[in-house]
Amino acid sequence: MAREIFTEEHEAFRDMVRSFIEKEIAPYHEQWERDGIVSRDVWLAAGRQGLLGIEVPEEYGGGGQSDYRYYVVMNEEFARANVSGPGFSVHNDINGAYLLKLCNEEQKRRWLPGYCSGEIITGIAMTEPAAGSDLQGIKTTAVKDGDDYILNGSKTFISNGILSDLVIVVAKTDPSAGAKGVSLLVVERGMEGFERGRNLDKVGMHAQDTAELFFDNVRVPKANLLGEEGMGFIYLMQNLARERLSIGVTAQTGAEAAFEQTLEYCKTREAFGRPIGKFQHNRFTLAEMKTELTVTRAFTDECIAKESRGELSAEEAAMLKYWNTELLKRVVDRCVQLHGGYGYMTEYPIAKAYQDVRIQTIFGGTTEIMKEIIGRSLGV
Repeated sequence: MAREIFTEEHEAFRDMVRSFIEKEIAPYHEQWERDGIVSRDVWLAAGRQGLLGIEVPEEYGGGGQSDYRYYVVMNEEFARANVSGPGFSVHNDINGAYLLKLCNEEQKRRWLPGYCSGEIITGIAMTEPAAGSDLQGIKTTAVKDGDDYILNGSKTFISNGILSDLVIVVAKTDPSAGAKGVSLLVVERGMEGFERGRNLDKVGMHAQDTAELFFDNVRVPKANLLGEEGMGFIYLMQNLARERLSIGVTAQTGAEAAFEQTLEYCKTREAFGRPIGKFQHNRFTLAEMKTELTVTRAFTDECIAKESRGELSAEEAAMLKYWNTELLKRVVDRCVQLHGGYGYMTEYPIAKAYQDVRIQTIFGGTTEIMKEIIGRSLGV
């Protein structure tokens, strides 16, 4: 199916992103996988290429392009190349939305130029050891003390956790007020009492640093409050739809890439004197995957178009995130099976995809939480 949501400018940008991946990421990604972290140099290179802060106004060092589809193109090409190490999508799609919408003028001038150049790498700290999808269950607190907040608590599973210079921390500023007592504070590298724990040893996505963060009486200036005090939960709910769309886009493209690789393998790998794709069962499996991917692509592109118009609902984003990530898991599993023993060898891209995709139905809200959001929208 021809896609109708992109213009010539988007496709020219796609070519540039592919060239960037080929030059700045692909030659180093295996080493980053072994290191468990990417080089800061790739962030600076992305900044020079204009891949960070595309929607940030030019006066703050950004691209001045508010069209969300440019981020979609980036996410698609990174997924197609299966280079998950650089956490650009967390920086761009998620944190950028918070910073651009909530920063006051002083904060924008202080943080956005470095955010766009790659000198300031960002993370967002929501999840805690005992609170994942239930954000109202967080225990991290921020108590006022003069012109500061005293921040105490811990976070885990934080993407860009080791490299980040600026972390948006979800904390309770009024524990008695429930959801209305949650605020967002910006914690910066070097603040006393802010410590990083382990770079967590994950099943997949080894090149992307994912860390524990600890806050022990960290003095955070009130000037680092993001938006209004007590509005944090509302801000989170407003921005989670875009995060889930980003995950859904990545999942769709990753599934398509796995299918394309497997289709080629089935055309060339022979068994019993003929290509394995000629066997009816395998051909039917390929037909099923192609159909599922084609149908899902139509819904995905509709959601992208809606987000570009500012019309994507939380329920639609939940549907996309749930369906696409579960589809990705199913497709990759079937592709591994079609590869046979080679599908279990890490030298084959499908084996790496098999490791990487398992997290997709968990982060950004589990499949079960997505179904709960959809179900509530039905009035049941």
